[in-house]
Amino acid sequence: MHDQLEARLVNDAFGDPGLFVSFRDERRALLFDLGDISALMPGQLMRLSHVFVTHTHMDHFSGFDHLLRVLLGRKASIVLVGGPDFLAQVEHKLRAYTWNVVHRYAIELVIEARELRSDGPMLRASFSSRHGFAREPLDPVPQVGDIVHDEPTFRVRARFVDHDIPCLAYLLEEKARLGVNKDRLAALGLTTGAWLRELKHAILSGAADDTPIRVEWRDRQGDHTVTRQVSELSRLMLDVEPGQRIGYVTDLRYTEANVLALTELMEGVDQLFIESVFLDEDKAHGLRKNHLTAAQAGRIAHAVGARAVTPFHFSPRYQGRSEALVAEVQANASA
Repeated sequence: MHDQLEARLVNDAFGDPGLFVSFRDERRALLFDLGDISALMPGQLMRLSHVFVTHTHMDHFSGFDHLLRVLLGRKASIVLVGGPDFLAQVEHKLRAYTWNVVHRYAIELVIEARELRSDGPMLRASFSSRHGFAREPLDPVPQVGDIVHDEPTFRVRARFVDHDIPCLAYLLEEKARLGVNKDRLAALGLTTGAWLRELKHAILSGAADDTPIRVEWRDRQGDHTVTRQVSELSRLMLDVEPGQRIGYVTDLRYTEANVLALTELMEGVDQLFIESVFLDEDKAHGLRKNHLTAAQAGRIAHAVGARAVTPFHFSPRYQGRSEALVAEVQANASA
């Protein structure tokens, strides 16, 4: 069964932090952090449904304007998630522009911003191009544990870590994988298609047996469409397998509290993307800057039991020495 999620850094290890995660069977993607995103094509940005921001230092949030410019007049909605004061920060970004003509655009863009706090419910606000992106409050949403977004096939969890300011570490969890029994599929005279994604969502979300699924396929005789119930089609699915778990960690101090928070959030993570800003020989400088060394990042990867680790957010002082940072991470991750 192939991986449904494909995660890659937006920039090289010396560039602004950012993780682009695409869904292989859907024209959809998620983005973690919103710094320099010029490396992403407009088509990739159009696939985004959610952006999860760790904190609003410039190298993590300055790409907001670029994203807005690409989406405006072309996409109907997007959700942005961030930490304390995030609603006000999104509002201030939008208020920096003059919006006297945007209400005429054929496609209305609605930005929903969500603000996570260490205690209390998630705050929300909406900003619509039809209303000049004026802030419109939405009802707060109670948080269930560390879950900040939940869908039938995946969830996003988050914990605050200390970067001298609150900063969010994120975990993307694919809930389960449903394989397709191709022999049974062929026996019914069907072929794969978008309808299988709808069926998987229905099964994973506990839909009623009589839920209709519109099945469309093409063969030598042409295009075909039938409607079948979930109960009829569920036998096409193979056993459920555990889904992927992808962690994204950047901008934090190496403290006992931070390591504990990450261990609780990401234990057994399949793929860990983690900042490794300085070599351990410069750990005193790292401490002053509130960033991890490569050795510290490796120790965290080892503590959480990461199956694979990808370091990033290298300090420019190590241009031409990236191999040393990677080696230091790997040596400590496997120790």
